[in-house]
Amino acid sequence: MSTVNDCLFCKIATGVIPADIIVENDHALAFRDIDPKAPTHVLVIPRSHFADVDELTERDPDLAGKLLALASEVAKLEALGTGYRIVTNIGEDAGQSVAHVHFHVLGGRSLTWPPG
Repeated sequence: MSTVNDCLFCKIATGVIPADIIVENDHALAFRDIDPKAPTHVLVIPRSHFADVDELTERDPDLAGKLLALASEVAKLEALGTGYRIVTNIGEDAGQSVAHVHFHVLGGRSLTWPPG
């Protein structure tokens, strides 16, 4: 797993690596995924490093709520009123490829179930 020093999303959060940012605030930012799985695929991340949602909810449950609120804001900004999905993966077996908690906001087409 990555550390703060080599974390891709920490580098995006601090501006070291550029991203197509949709919206940001003091606690978090949302940016377009570089490998989208739907017409709208935006990642919502905290500026602080947490490996996954388990660590986030244990250490800062209030921030977890703020991230979900930002994900909802992204859906409104992206006009996903007909439906969207918010997804987070926890661990490699679930498909988490970056060890920095993040929420995927997916929409812009009909989404099937089960997801994978």
